[in-house]
Amino acid sequence: LCIILVFTVPLLLVDSGVLHTSSAPTPAIIPAVSVICGILYVMLLAAGISEQCTRVPALVNAISFGEGTEVARQQTVDYITSSAAGFYVCDVRLTMGGAL
Repeated sequence: LCIILVFTVPLLLVDSGVLHTSSAPTPAIIPAVSVICGILYVMLLAAGISEQCTRVPALVNAISFGEGTEVARQQTVDYITSSAAGFYVCDVRLTMGGAL
């Protein structure tokens, strides 16, 4: 997505300048660029939340619930780990590496 944005916008700007077409194409791409930037921003936010979800099992494991709760706590941590909470796009977990 970012690669498309990086290569398409300059080509459109250069194309309108080289061909001496009207100045309408340049303002016409502003909404499209805004939408693409918005989508990229939302994807980065979702990826950040997915990354934070990986730290929840360690947090739950560090909390002490009193004596005799170690087994239940471990079962809870295992359940959280196996559920793999986070945001998914086409059945693939969205991570920061994938969003960038």
